[in-house]
Amino acid sequence: MKKMNYKLMTFSLIILLMVGGCKDLDELNINPNAPSPESTDLNLLLPTVITSLGSRVITLGIGDVAGVVQHTQKTGWSSGHNNYDWSSPGQSWTDYYGVLRNADELYKKAQKGDYVYHEGVSMILKAYTFGLIADLWGDAPYKDALRAEEGAAYFKPVFDTQQSIYHGILADLEAANTLLSQEGGKPINETQDVLFAGDLTKWRKFANSLALRYYMRLQAKETEFAKAGVVKIVNDPATFPLITTAADDANVAYPGTSDDTSGGKISTAWPTNMVFNISPDGEYMRTKPCATLVNALKDLDDPRIAVWFDKVPQPLVLVGGTDVSHASADGKTWEVSADVVQTYEDTYNTPIDYSTDYIGIPPAIGGALFYNLQLEGNAAGQGRYNSHISQLNSMYMEATGDLLQMRLISAAEVNFILAEAASYTWISGASTYYAQGIQESFNAWGVSDDVADYIAGAPYTGLESIIQQKWIASWTAAAEAWFDWRRTGLPDLAAGPSGARSKLPLRFYYSLDDDINTNTEHANEAISRLVPTSYKGSDPTNNSAWSKFWLLEGTSKPY
Repeated sequence: MKKMNYKLMTFSLIILLMVGGCKDLDELNINPNAPSPESTDLNLLLPTVITSLGSRVITLGIGDVAGVVQHTQKTGWSSGHNNYDWSSPGQSWTDYYGVLRNADELYKKAQKGDYVYHEGVSMILKAYTFGLIADLWGDAPYKDALRAEEGAAYFKPVFDTQQSIYHGILADLEAANTLLSQEGGKPINETQDVLFAGDLTKWRKFANSLALRYYMRLQAKETEFAKAGVVKIVNDPATFPLITTAADDANVAYPGTSDDTSGGKISTAWPTNMVFNISPDGEYMRTKPCATLVNALKDLDDPRIAVWFDKVPQPLVLVGGTDVSHASADGKTWEVSADVVQTYEDTYNTPIDYSTDYIGIPPAIGGALFYNLQLEGNAAGQGRYNSHISQLNSMYMEATGDLLQMRLISAAEVNFILAEAASYTWISGASTYYAQGIQESFNAWGVSDDVADYIAGAPYTGLESIIQQKWIASWTAAAEAWFDWRRTGLPDLAAGPSGARSKLPLRFYYSLDDDINTNTEHANEAISRLVPTSYKGSDPTNNSAWSKFWLLEGTSKPY
């Protein structure tokens, strides 16, 4: 599953224009350190939009959302990641609207120059980004979000409903698929297209696969509409081709040439790399596997565990005596006595793990920094190396690599969506799609030789098995796992003892700085439409990560 790398000459020109979608006139969000998109060549805008969107997706995939879905935990500056402490001032969507501004300029340039294929591509990228905003926050500026240049009436745009945003992007994805299926359009420059190298069929597959994602998003809320959309796509593969093999995954690789994000530039290096960031408390060192995922992988004898994580460098071994806590004679293990273990367990209310292969940190525990007897005296500071637990695989220390990808949507996800649709009897073939989803994830991570025995040990048993495998396959693309959990309650994830609430969060907060204080009337209207749950806690308004937006209102999911 080797995806194309950026052309270095191309990537040196890529600049992210950080433009908010709903600022006042005196903050029209023109980056003073970057050229205006209006003066930027159409073909140079394309890689800018693709990579800036990919950067947002990977930030979600390995960032705080990965903590929510219990793929990772952090051992330094961890309150947002492990404990979902997000309330003040909330999460900013400025970068997302920056992506949209560039995508909209690409769209306008394409229409003006009769670049029908670029027009279709820009519609897909806009749909993807607006979909993420609706997924993360709920109601948001949509129809009027990118119209500030038309005058003061659009400086403070209305927050459209989450429902209308979903319906709008589904219509745009179908329109984009139609545009890209036309003959005779001006070709997309394959050097500038860092996602699919100008391959229109792959762009169509991307559009229709993304549509499947959003039809399934509506499964519980608008069942008949969702069913009709899925059936229409599945029953007409010539008109609606899909990403069904890992070779077509919508991934972008990192060239690994720079970690410089000054002046609005996008880093060209994998975000946890230690090539450009050698700090001992940097992202790589403080990001650790979560026990929830590690234990699931171990229970299934899943070969992907060795691709994603390293084994424990120095497992703990219980020995006799008292006050024993030191390396063994050969240095391969760490010997501890029962009294030392008891003191640790009493202090942190967390049991020791003596596993000799892989160990993750339990979710939202109070002593993540010192987990598994990494006692304070042995830890030089937050986020430092811990020899008694697993680290991320050492490839995540690199700036580039075949598996270090911005993963926008995968064949594994598409097959699991189809398996879920079949589990509702919308279409047929649930077990086949389920097995194919696992196969394509194994293909993507380079462990395809092990798939037959694995599937035999993890057979299809209904929706729970589908969502568990989809949750596993969403490693480094954790947002989709969160969105699935919200609407299905699967997998059964429990908040840890140090979590901000006793349940996992449901949405991002609207930002006090970006939204509530600058577009107060419309932001408050959107907040009034949120339905608080009993877990809202100390949040003073319905603008809570534990309030339900439209997609979850009236459902019993996930609580």
